[in-house]
Amino acid sequence: MGSMLERLTGAQNAHDAAGFAAFFADDYRSAQPAHPNRAFSGRAQVLENWTAVFAGVPDFRARVVASCRDGEVEWGEVEWLGHHGDGSAFAMRGVLILTIRDDLVAEGRLYVEPVEGSDDDIRAAVDALYRPPGRA
Repeated sequence: MGSMLERLTGAQNAHDAAGFAAFFADDYRSAQPAHPNRAFSGRAQVLENWTAVFAGVPDFRARVVASCRDGEVEWGEVEWLGHHGDGSAFAMRGVLILTIRDDLVAEGRLYVEPVEGSDDDIRAAVDALYRPPGRA
């Protein structure tokens, strides 16, 4: 049967929004801690979101980079790739933390972000993020 992340990835790669949503509890709770206003609940919103994903990225493909499970919590690093309808590249990577109850995803914390196209190296990133005094 595989891990929940493997099952979710299978549905993603089949572009099966209904099959994907079926892995989620009716009262599923989703949080994106880096984007608090994106929190939502319910399987219906999962279906709406992933229907839009597959429409917007017609060649969407997913991969589980690494995963582990401890009790009812499954952690995994994912990679999502493809192209938007206009042909521009789509790439996201990050970590999902899923709470599994009754073989359904009951809660999710998503730390998945677009892959940057920036040429900034680590020094430029530190300067931009933390603004240390005296560095130019």
